[in-house]
Amino acid sequence: MAAQFGRRVVKGAATTAVAAVAVAALSASQAPGVTDTAQGRQSTGSQPSSDPDADNSATGNSPYYTDLPPLNSPTPTPTTGTGTPTGTGEAEAGIPATVLDAYKKAEAALGESKPGCNLPWQLLAAIGKVESGQARGGRVDANGTTITPILGPVLNGNGFARITDTDGGAYDGDTTHDRAVGPMQFIPSTWEWSGRDGNGDGKKDPNNIYDAALAAGGYLCRFGWDLSDKADLRRAILSYNNSTHYLNTVLSWLEYYRKGTHEVPDGTGTLPSGRSDDNNGSSSSPTPTPTSPGTTPPSSQTPGGGGSTSPSPKPPTTTPPPSTPPTTPATPTDTVDHLEDAGTATLTATAGDAFAEKIATRTETEAGKAVAKVRVRFTIVGDTDSVFTGGESVATVVTNSSGVATAPALKAGEKTGDFTVRATVVGRAVSGLDYKATVTARQADALARTGDTALTCVAGGEFADQVELKATYKGAAADGVEATATLIKAADDATANDKGPYFKDADGKTVRTLAGLKTDANGLLKLPKLYADDTAGTFLLRINTTGGATLTVELKVTAAPSSSPSPSAS
Repeated sequence: MAAQFGRRVVKGAATTAVAAVAVAALSASQAPGVTDTAQGRQSTGSQPSSDPDADNSATGNSPYYTDLPPLNSPTPTPTTGTGTPTGTGEAEAGIPATVLDAYKKAEAALGESKPGCNLPWQLLAAIGKVESGQARGGRVDANGTTITPILGPVLNGNGFARITDTDGGAYDGDTTHDRAVGPMQFIPSTWEWSGRDGNGDGKKDPNNIYDAALAAGGYLCRFGWDLSDKADLRRAILSYNNSTHYLNTVLSWLEYYRKGTHEVPDGTGTLPSGRSDDNNGSSSSPTPTPTSPGTTPPSSQTPGGGGSTSPSPKPPTTTPPPSTPPTTPATPTDTVDHLEDAGTATLTATAGDAFAEKIATRTETEAGKAVAKVRVRFTIVGDTDSVFTGGESVATVVTNSSGVATAPALKAGEKTGDFTVRATVVGRAVSGLDYKATVTARQADALARTGDTALTCVAGGEFADQVELKATYKGAAADGVEATATLIKAADDATANDKGPYFKDADGKTVRTLAGLKTDANGLLKLPKLYADDTAGTFLLRINTTGGATLTVELKVTAAPSSSPSPSAS
């Protein structure tokens, strides 16, 4: 799905050029981050991201709507959900109620799960505008699912990216090639890992605006991007569709929506008309029937409403058709026969730490020749909370000139044990390559008291000082290390004692073993208060940590003073 923008059909070049001029004119008042030109106008000057993942766009670099916002800024109005706005600017500022609600709910959800991303719902609205005209003007049902599926053109290499089928037609109804699907126009292979359930119905449906908006937000927030930063904002948008013109169009709508919007009834939103492929959304092939549950193919679609329509009959021409259809040149992906490990070392890390080694995979032909410019997807599989840098469980990387794709660094979570990282070729049915990774428990190799005050107590009383310890590993503070504290019978008998000092549980009952303790961020562990029964003597407290660190602390209990006999009466 890594087509470059330059591979689009030539016939769209004129439309794109005209739209680009319009963007430049509009930029003077609306496009953020602009610079002056020699003519006194302003232009964005943005360039495609050099990030390899930008080639792995959410949409497969499918066509999009090129309509620009009006030059007059919208006037904010109360969100009533009723009434018809007046004026071109106000009409364009209207967003269908359910669609607007989905954007705002996605912003709130990402605000909790990834607060550092600073995702504004207006960005989702801007992308939704250029991808599908806000779900064709809000043609959705009460649950947020589009009345008819929204499908982009067939990505068969004829003017667009060439993406062979990856979903068996489940989402797009096409078992030969892929198509972008839904109001946010995800290609099936991207939806496979980025899809979300935004409306809580237990399904991840790309044609549901709640699901699609949340997925789009998650896609834009990966790699630790902060969307309040202009550079990260541009990277994120370009990763959605790798085109500078697309970037400028989205930024223009983002700025427009930030100046004020209002909701309008579903189905009454304004519909865009201009498309980057200059065909108003029409496809040269009929709309297939998606096979996923709950979707029905459209018999026709609203003109200018996004996706494809059934082709109209064309008048006969005097030029006879070619005897054989043109063939599409093979892409590098088509030549991949298998995956090979490219020297990945043993993957082991302590919980919470980064793995020192990275996974490297090489794509090869049947003859063993390396293949460059192929997208390899790395997916974390298994019961683990380990992630790639940026907090994602999936990463797609383009192979270099040596045919090698190196996955982002892995960061171990808190769950210990083994998990798998699976490497697969995007858009090619070849066997995946599995890498085993192991997360070991946090550990300490030394344990010491932080103070040297003698720990004494009178029988029947309580110890004045609490025991505080510091755990270290290779000289550094060992945080998050599990420990167990036990009042033992003797130095050579680690059995819990049945007399002497004790701890209290939450109910005030006597306990002489505390399990599940854990050191803090500085490697410190402060034990609960100790008490003494009526037995005097010297007792031992032993603390063991994961990793083998052990410390035995001496506790002394003195007999309670005997009461003096009262003098006899004279």
